[in-house]
Amino acid sequence: MRKPLAGKVALVAGGSRGIGAATARALAVDGAAVAISYAASPDRAAAVVAEIEAGGGRAAAYPADQGDPEQVRALVRCAVDDFGRLDVLVNNAATFVPGKVDDDVDPGALARQLAVNLGGATAAIRAAAGVLGAGGRIITVGSMQATRVGFPGVADYVSTKAAIVGYSKAAARDLGPRGITVNVVQPGSVATEMNSDEGPFADVQRAANAMGRFGRPEEIAAGIAFLAGPGASFITGAVLDIDGGYLA
Repeated sequence: MRKPLAGKVALVAGGSRGIGAATARALAVDGAAVAISYAASPDRAAAVVAEIEAGGGRAAAYPADQGDPEQVRALVRCAVDDFGRLDVLVNNAATFVPGKVDDDVDPGALARQLAVNLGGATAAIRAAAGVLGAGGRIITVGSMQATRVGFPGVADYVSTKAAIVGYSKAAARDLGPRGITVNVVQPGSVATEMNSDEGPFADVQRAANAMGRFGRPEEIAAGIAFLAGPGASFITGAVLDIDGGYLA
């Protein structure tokens, strides 16, 4: 049986671990050739590539700082040059700097968070818009806290994720006439290295959603893979919450 993404090429920015790695695997299982980027984990990126290739797929990894717009543009160019086309862009790279608005937080760290979470995503969307054809997909990983902030100390982080929603909705209007969809996936609490399900705030997070547990990266990747596939051809400018009922 033909796989839904057979013949397609996907780029997962931030694909060496966590949700990004799970997404790269899911897209490969659906038949896509997959390019991933990494900032500081070459060994993990190589392991993701090796796993996809061991399963009969095609993959490659590229170093790229998502906080540098020129590196983001170069990443898209490399993926197109090496794979011949681009059909799916997944913006997953992000950083998190906690701090309340009345805390003394390093302004450089906050600027970096804005550059990666918002600047990197918008630069990738603009670069991809120049090479995607009809049927192209752009999916950005946001956060459920862009809709409802349930915890203190996240104002700056949440602002980047809320901005992604507005940008994606506007981009959907720009690219819709070309048959390109633009959507956002908003995960809830997901067990990753950045947010351990055994950490000091894990019980609070579990209690905040209807299912009473953390999500798995694979569960977020399944939603992203759906939006990347043919069944989502009439979905654009949308926000898909995969949060275990945090927003219920």
